[in-house]
Amino acid sequence: MFDRAGNLTPDVLPMLDQPLPVIVRPSTEQDVPFMVDIYAYHIQNGLGDYNAEPLHPDDIKRRRKAMLKRRLPHIVAELGGVVIGYAYAVPFLKRPAYRYAVKHSIYVHKDHLNSGVGRKLLPALIEACAGAGYRQMICYVDSANAPSLRLHEAAGFERAGLLKSVGFKFGRWTDTVLLQRPLGPGNNSLPGKLENASDEGGAQTMH
Repeated sequence: MFDRAGNLTPDVLPMLDQPLPVIVRPSTEQDVPFMVDIYAYHIQNGLGDYNAEPLHPDDIKRRRKAMLKRRLPHIVAELGGVVIGYAYAVPFLKRPAYRYAVKHSIYVHKDHLNSGVGRKLLPALIEACAGAGYRQMICYVDSANAPSLRLHEAAGFERAGLLKSVGFKFGRWTDTVLLQRPLGPGNNSLPGKLENASDEGGAQTMH
């Protein structure tokens, strides 16, 4: 690896040009500060979330614990030890009849938007929800967010509807696209018992 003068040998130099892998793994409480930073940017600058104020770390901790208590997936994308995105699923609606449907959210750090982080997180989230026994996955995307629409459609989501002028942010009305994807057998068989997604599991290393 090194010559006698202490220089890197040529066969090692190409290895330094290899990009670091993006690791998708279950979130931990230590990831919360990263999530706060990521979420704050989208609240202040994006149309993917309509909360009026950024969340406090304790708010995200409570949300995360509530999801894990229900064994719903809550995952992060990590690059070089830094969380650059996170995603989670929650019940679509609270009434028991909707218990086999989930809705999800994905947030990516502003410096890594449109760099493929969403393509790492979304398949992992789909797999976790399908493995837990859920049958439908739903999301809401701003109609002007073309990258997110392409991401979801590439992952098998279809446009189920358009909600016109349901949001008002940055001084203008916004439309929301409703997207839906079946999980597992979808509605082709009767549902079984929900196994629920574990908050533990092996990390996936992706390049």
